[in-house]
Amino acid sequence: MSEIENQNAAATGNQEEIVESPDIHFEPIVKLEDVVVKTHEEDEEPIFKMRSKLFRFDSEGREWKERGTGDVKLLKHKETGKIRLLMRRDKTLKVCANHYITDDMVLSPNVGSDRSWVWNVAADFVDDEVERQLLAIRFGNSENANKFKEAFETARESNKKFASAEAKEESDAEESDAEESDSEEEAEEEAKAEENKD
Repeated sequence: MSEIENQNAAATGNQEEIVESPDIHFEPIVKLEDVVVKTHEEDEEPIFKMRSKLFRFDSEGREWKERGTGDVKLLKHKETGKIRLLMRRDKTLKVCANHYITDDMVLSPNVGSDRSWVWNVAADFVDDEVERQLLAIRFGNSENANKFKEAFETARESNKKFASAEAKEESDAEESDAEESDSEEEAEEEAKAEENKD
């Protein structure tokens, strides 16, 4: 064997003898704290959840624009009982629909499709802005679309009860305020009448 072959053999033999350690550990330079992410869904329970695609009508361009694909949820608040519609995009989880279901929201079938619905929203809170929107939602099949309609109508009726109860409370509060002011005025008039007698 030549001298070069001996060196190559020695080098090859040295490489075979080196054993890699699986217990290699590096300390991180910066320690990151765990961050608690709030979705604001903690106080709500989902009563409906289904995958769908949401569209909004662009009145300037006179066309439908896709807002996102993901799970549409109807969430019922544990304390107040009010139900809202929330939809987040897949992967990014960005909100693409967020509004309470009110009495004036009526689902109407989208022209030419038995698996989509259209409705008007007076105040949709998306991207930190409240906007009036015309929304359309499309499902994978007509059966899922009908399930959504049933859940939406049930939520609308449920929220209708809260709206009428709130209106009654406001009118009762106004009446009691009016009664208090009337009784105060009567007391003032009686006090003036007694002063005039003296």
